[in-house]
Amino acid sequence: MTDRTSLRLSATLLLAGQLLYIVVTLFHPDGEANNHPAVFAEYAASGIWTAVHVAQFAATAILLAGLFALFFALDVQAGPARWAGRFGAASAVATLALYGVVMAVDGVALKQAVNAWASAPDTEKAARFASAEAIRWLEWGARSYQNFMLGLALLLFAAAIVRTARVPQPIGYLMGLSGLTYLGQGWVDASEGFTRMQTILIVLAYVPNLAWMIWLVVVAWRMKAWAALPPSRYPAAE
Repeated sequence: MTDRTSLRLSATLLLAGQLLYIVVTLFHPDGEANNHPAVFAEYAASGIWTAVHVAQFAATAILLAGLFALFFALDVQAGPARWAGRFGAASAVATLALYGVVMAVDGVALKQAVNAWASAPDTEKAARFASAEAIRWLEWGARSYQNFMLGLALLLFAAAIVRTARVPQPIGYLMGLSGLTYLGQGWVDASEGFTRMQTILIVLAYVPNLAWMIWLVVVAWRMKAWAALPPSRYPAAE
């Protein structure tokens, strides 16, 4: 049985969190992220840095709450799909914890470091810049593992969806594609930092994310009493 109420909650939180994250990120200072002298100057001049990062964390928390709720919505009682859902839910919780670390490093520590560098006398600038770079590299590491964990969570939920067909299986395939893009982001973060390739992978993640999230919202809000039936007995169209 698919829990219709939980599915609606999950789908709504997922889409709302993703859309909010995209909108908020438009206000993030934009520059060549691996060009540290230039981008650190942009960061230091930003007056909305803290607000943007708090909003990004809130949006991500909403999205991951939706992913966690999906475990209860699918209501898988036994078998490999239930274990996939359980580990997927645990991975979503771990992702939120890791994202909190990312925001603490990026949203707080890095901002203070670049502010100190920008205002330091010339004799101290080299040391302050080195400190800011060290924090930036710490951000690379934290974001890398956060992306790995998010990719794993999506792949596990994708496996549960495809195996049980509680919702249309193509949603699971699109979710799995999203998971692969996050794994790619994690690898690039760890090996190259915030390069153009990482930006491309971020955009590539948004496309399947929005596709499966919108589809899931439509399915959840059109779902009727027949959702309690086994998938083999679903009506051909609703």
